[in-house]
Amino acid sequence: MYIGFGYDVHRFKKSRRLILGGVEIASPKGLNGHSDADVLIHALMDALLGAAGLNDIGHFFPNTDPKYKNISSISLLEFVYKELKKRNLFINNVDVTVIAEAPKIYPFIDEMKENISKTIKLEKERIGIKATTNEKMGFLGREEGMAAMAVASISPVCNK
Repeated sequence: MYIGFGYDVHRFKKSRRLILGGVEIASPKGLNGHSDADVLIHALMDALLGAAGLNDIGHFFPNTDPKYKNISSISLLEFVYKELKKRNLFINNVDVTVIAEAPKIYPFIDEMKENISKTIKLEKERIGIKATTNEKMGFLGREEGMAAMAVASISPVCNK
């Protein structure tokens, strides 16, 4: 079994859509980034890639490449899943924590899990998504941005 950790952070920007876990959430500001800036999915991808001993998402999806401009991070997660599958790696479980003062994401967690489940072929019961605040401290507490941390466990596929 292999374990990987991922972290991502993006600043808020007015007039951008807020996408988390592949779900659009009504908000006066979204996250600024080259892609859709989905911090939850970005942290998850880095955790999966790290568990496999592969390079990070910046290597696979550089923010200097125009083909990734405003791309859905769910489609990038699908690429990561295929990279693991090519290497005969099976995803055991994933767990993600989103850190932000607002908005509340609890009402959207089931839909996020469904998006992730379909993309990485993992039962929803093996996907953890949680949210917490930064208790009004630092740039996250001042609502300047949002962060996410993820851990993933993968194993080689047994072909017995």
